[in-house]
Amino acid sequence: MVVLCLGTFMGIVCQDGADEVTAVYIVTLKQTAISHYYGELRKETNVFRHVVPGKLDRLHRPRGNISRSDPRYNSYISRVHDSLLRRALRGEQYLKLYSYHYLINGFAVFVTSQQAEKLARRREVANVVLDFSVRTATTHTPQFLGLPQGAWVQEGGYDSAGEGIVIGFIDTGIDPTHPSFAVDRSEVAYPVPAHFSGICEVTPDFPSGSCNRKLVGARHFAASAIIRGIFNASQDYASPFDGDGHGTHTASIAAGNHGIPVVVAGHHFGNASGMAPRAHIAVYKALYKSFGGFAADVVAAIDQAAQDGVDIVSLSITPNRRPPGIATFFNPIDMALLSAVKAGIFVVQAAGNTGPSPKSVSSFSPWIFTVGAAAHDRVYSNSIVLGNNVTIPGVGLAPGTHRGRMYTLVSALHALNNNTTVANDMYVGECQDSSSLNEDLVQGNLLICSYSIRFVLGLSTIKQALQTAKNLSAAGVVFYMDPFVIGFQLNPIPMNMPGIIISSPDDSKIFMQYYNRSLERHGSTKEIVKFGAAASISGGLKPNYSNSAPKVMYYSARGPDPEDSFLDDADIMKPNLVAPGNFIWAAWSSLGTDSIEFLGENFAMMSGTSMAAPHVSGLAALIKQKFPKFSPSAIGSALSTTASLYNRNGGPIMAQRAYANPDLNQSPATPFDMGSGFVNATAALDPGLIFDASYDDYMSFLCGINGSAPMVLNYTGEMCGVSTMNGTDINLPSITIARLEQTRTVQRRVTNVDSNETYIVGWSAPYGVSVNVVPTHFFIACGETQTLTVTLSATMNSPAASFGRIGLFGKGGHIVNIPVAVIFKAKYNNTNR
Repeated sequence: MVVLCLGTFMGIVCQDGADEVTAVYIVTLKQTAISHYYGELRKETNVFRHVVPGKLDRLHRPRGNISRSDPRYNSYISRVHDSLLRRALRGEQYLKLYSYHYLINGFAVFVTSQQAEKLARRREVANVVLDFSVRTATTHTPQFLGLPQGAWVQEGGYDSAGEGIVIGFIDTGIDPTHPSFAVDRSEVAYPVPAHFSGICEVTPDFPSGSCNRKLVGARHFAASAIIRGIFNASQDYASPFDGDGHGTHTASIAAGNHGIPVVVAGHHFGNASGMAPRAHIAVYKALYKSFGGFAADVVAAIDQAAQDGVDIVSLSITPNRRPPGIATFFNPIDMALLSAVKAGIFVVQAAGNTGPSPKSVSSFSPWIFTVGAAAHDRVYSNSIVLGNNVTIPGVGLAPGTHRGRMYTLVSALHALNNNTTVANDMYVGECQDSSSLNEDLVQGNLLICSYSIRFVLGLSTIKQALQTAKNLSAAGVVFYMDPFVIGFQLNPIPMNMPGIIISSPDDSKIFMQYYNRSLERHGSTKEIVKFGAAASISGGLKPNYSNSAPKVMYYSARGPDPEDSFLDDADIMKPNLVAPGNFIWAAWSSLGTDSIEFLGENFAMMSGTSMAAPHVSGLAALIKQKFPKFSPSAIGSALSTTASLYNRNGGPIMAQRAYANPDLNQSPATPFDMGSGFVNATAALDPGLIFDASYDDYMSFLCGINGSAPMVLNYTGEMCGVSTMNGTDINLPSITIARLEQTRTVQRRVTNVDSNETYIVGWSAPYGVSVNVVPTHFFIACGETQTLTVTLSATMNSPAASFGRIGLFGKGGHIVNIPVAVIFKAKYNNTNR
């Protein structure tokens, strides 16, 4: 008998016999979901029509005054799903995990592959998709973004910035005891928004009273993980509580309270604030420390967030693989988010940490606002001065040694006690066990420890090495990088005693050569008789500020946007922009284990596009507060068209191009590195003109993909009419053409959301392309719309991407930036494609 497994990353259960392979499937029904019936949604145009009119439509339509959150409707939909399963799988075993009520009409179910085929054959069923896995992808950034003197002032100050806006976080949960989420810090009335109807789960880990007027909702979703048998309740917490730290971190970046002291390892690093410190937080935990997460749980979380009435959804998560099929856009998460956008919810997603290679972006769809990571201007640097006057840079949030005093350097490998040898403890050089070392040799000196791959894997820790040094009364610790740790980039790590990590293997080699050459040995026995090397540690507690910021980080995922699993390029610009994501201080869960070095701390410094995305979620809350009637695409437009193209020196924003020695491998950033540029919080609140796109535009785009009609039908329950629209035709604040053969004309519509203004149009053409824009100047009154016609013609044959920009310069001071990217260019018609 054959044992069949479809892949461990799916978490599929394998049993004897191919007929018994069981897995989680996401099943979508043909009938439209409840969210499509609400008055705030725009009515469909004639391009689409519902598939199943009549009785079934009337059955599923909300009755009378039943609201989106009414449990009667949810219960009814669940019963419809249960009835379908009973009829399709008569007498067979199965387990329904979720009923999706609001954004999509469907459910997640644990069945065999043969049962999944039975469901797929039912006339009520539109789509059956195998579940897949997903993963997780501040004190100074408000100042760097100009919030205290700019955006916060426009919103009436930090004590009202974001008020009335609810941000929903799909993440690892939250620590409700953190002061970043307390409400007793404000004497101003702080009501829960009337449009929000979420609840707060109560569990032993998340007791009654955990939620408040700041943290207004909290739930957890883990059914797909539990059915796989990989959920560890003691480690992952069957509650909204954050046992990882990631979710607490991202929530506080976007909407943490203002002025919270950041104290780590006994050192004060300033006061923290979220981007929108008066916005409200709703948490939908669907990711976990030990295994990440699964799409079935994430879709359930998104569906609940939309039903609860959040204004913004923030996802610092990405899929573990590129979605298969005719287009990356057709996957359960992105399609649920499309319905969320239709319901008026602005969706922000991290680009992913798989850069710097092209096409590495893991957020695909044009209705999702994708954020890459950039460095801001604050850096923490440390250094060690050797006895030969050589200074070596390093990292470490640590105090320095006494000024003007040099301390003897002693390697752990040369300070073994009589009972320890390298032969019986090959990792003794990592300083994890003080009993292996001789205190008499270490006391009062700088202990040298090896930083190996075991630290990267979490098998050894800086914290334990520091404890070893303390136990031996060392004056401080110096870590040198093992030569086998190549290209690994370290975040600054807190240390409660003088210390430094020499993060470069080359610098580590120089350091160890000095140490070894300074040893004095006995002439015949070769035993060490004197440790001759000495050094002082400068310390790394005080930040420095760089005018070269911002710059795109090496790990930030890059465009162009892959349209399918064959890596064909989509006519969509990704990422949309970049935001601070490197070395970000933010709140940390009291039991967070994502970074062992911050275990037990209230704050942590983390890096990644996961940190960049919530910066934009918080800034979007400020825009939504000022412009409550803005559509999701209008919010995205305001952020994009006002983004900065220059660093603090006035030069171009740079992008790191290599994982190893990234600062030595950088060049000017292109739109495929940074989208429209680096987010400009203050300018985004005064965009002048906005580009608006509707749900119907996105649907026309999906219908325009060759062979997509069945997928559109399966996911939305709507049939495609005739559509020739592609990504270039969506009214986005950017223009991307994957394949330009001879000439292409596209149009963009801008709407004035400010006072009457006259604009002049200018542009720089991509290399190998001529550009013409009509009109070249125009007057536009408040509330009016102006169409711009852009003609692009290839002037050469080239497969290499090139970039340009279109600028709209208002006489009232508004500047609207439109990046242009053209990849393949052909002067003539190439019929042999």
